[in-house]
Amino acid sequence: MVNRVVTGAHYGLRDWLIQRITAVVMAAYCLALVGYLLLAPQLDYDLWTALYSSQVVRTFSLLFLISLFYHAWIGIRDIVMDYVKPASVRLALHVLVIMALLLYVIWSVQILWGM
Repeated sequence: MVNRVVTGAHYGLRDWLIQRITAVVMAAYCLALVGYLLLAPQLDYDLWTALYSSQVVRTFSLLFLISLFYHAWIGIRDIVMDYVKPASVRLALHVLVIMALLLYVIWSVQILWGM
């Protein structure tokens, strides 16, 4: 009989797929931004202001940042699950990382939409 110990991790195809999707979103954002900057005649404050005043760019930037944070969460969670053995320390680290990432999301929205 197999004695399965539940550790709270959700390993498998779903996490692998999410990591790949978030990586594609981040790569697309970086390529779009680099392409725009290469085609821009000059880089100054007015160019950056005009770029980020667009609702599409703000939304794409927020999508990039949420993808980055979720990608980071999966990676950090896997590292903590693999290397931190005491359950109480593992739980504390998970809570701290989740709280930090949620604060980063709130901060990103405030930056992008000037709340």
